Amino acid sequence: MLENPVLDPKRIPRHVAIIMDGNGRWAKQRNLPRIMGHKAGTESVKDIVRTARELNLEVLTLYAFSTENWKRPSMEVQGIMALLKTYLKSELQSMLQNDISLRCIGETDKLPADIQKILNEVIQKTALKTGDKPSLVLNLALSYGSRAEIVRAASIMAEKCVSGQFDPEDFSEQLFASHLYTVGLPDPDLLIRSGGEARLSNFLLWQLSYAELYITETMWPDFKGDNLIEAIRNYQDRERRFGQTSEQLQAE
Repeated sequence: MLENPVLDPKRIPRHVAIIMDGNGRWAKQRNLPRIMGHKAGTESVKDIVRTARELNLEVLTLYAFSTENWKRPSMEVQGIMALLKTYLKSELQSMLQNDISLRCIGETDKLPADIQKILNEVIQKTALKTGDKPSLVLNLALSYGSRAEIVRAASIMAEKCVSGQFDPEDFSEQLFASHLYTVGLPDPDLLIRSGGEARLSNFLLWQLSYAELYITETMWPDFKGDNLIEAIRNYQDRERRFGQTSEQLQAE
């Protein structure tokens, strides 16, 4: 684990989710094409993944491409897909060497065929044997929208109910969560959003119910390991009550 006197190693969040915002604005401030901001952002991804592993996070979920992002200019979308493909190819060996297991959530069937192919290859190659625990689960949200995820889960459950696999009385939060993309993963403890915007942008609406929110003005290309450490330090300064009072927590 990364030795860092700023952090309490016993209070490291299990799951950190990040909305990686500000690539385009970062490029505009420098009179560069937007795609250069996305390219610079991939270097931040590498640094944050490395730091997350060193800090012993269990899961890191990165909002890489939303369902709404398909509306962007075709040249920008093509450029982002090319960067994604390059990242997956270049980082596979590092993932294998560092026991990082790749997962993906979203409507991946909408991704270009070549991206689907390399994505599936990396997921399969970094998957561990049953019972093994990775040093980090890197969870990429690609062509992802939370409302669509929730509708998908409700539709699957409705079909199972009609077919007699279970009754409406069996419905519970736990059963519903088991039909989401994130099944098997703990809910995020901390949500970080770079770029200064203060909204969820259709990201993990169910899973973020009790997450601590950390918003920074730092644009994603400038967000590095030290920024992640600062966000976790801020998280550790908070009292997570989950509906209880401070006195109840102290008594426990």
